[in-house]
Amino acid sequence: MIEPVTWTVVGLSALLFVVAVVYAWRDRLIDDRLLLLLALIELGLVVQLVVGLFGLGQVDEDTEQATFAAYLVSLPLIPVGTGLLAIKEKTRWAMGSLAVGAFAVAVMTARCLQIWTLHA
Repeated sequence: MIEPVTWTVVGLSALLFVVAVVYAWRDRLIDDRLLLLLALIELGLVVQLVVGLFGLGQVDEDTEQATFAAYLVSLPLIPVGTGLLAIKEKTRWAMGSLAVGAFAVAVMTARCLQIWTLHA
C-alpha cells in the first residue's frame, strides 16, 4: 500500500464525514463539492486496491490476507453505494448514510494500512 495515498484517503473521508454531518444538520442535499470529494476518495481507493492486490503476498498469515483482500475489494463499493443513495434519497438521512459510509472508509483504510505495516 502507498502510505501517503492511504492517509490522504483517511483525511478526505474524515472531511466528508464532517461535511455530511453538517449537511444533515442543515437539511441540505448532496452537491457537486461532495461528489468531487467522493470521486477523489474513490480514485484513492482504486489505486490502493491495485497496489494492495499486487502486493498481497507480503502479508504472511492467511487470515490476515483474507481480511486485507476483503477490505481492499469492498472499500471502493462504499463511496459508490452511499453516493448513489445520497443522490436518489432526498431527505437528511441521505447525508447521514454518506457520513456513516465516510467513517467506515476511514476506519477500514486505516486498518488495511495497519495490516500492511505489520507484515511488510
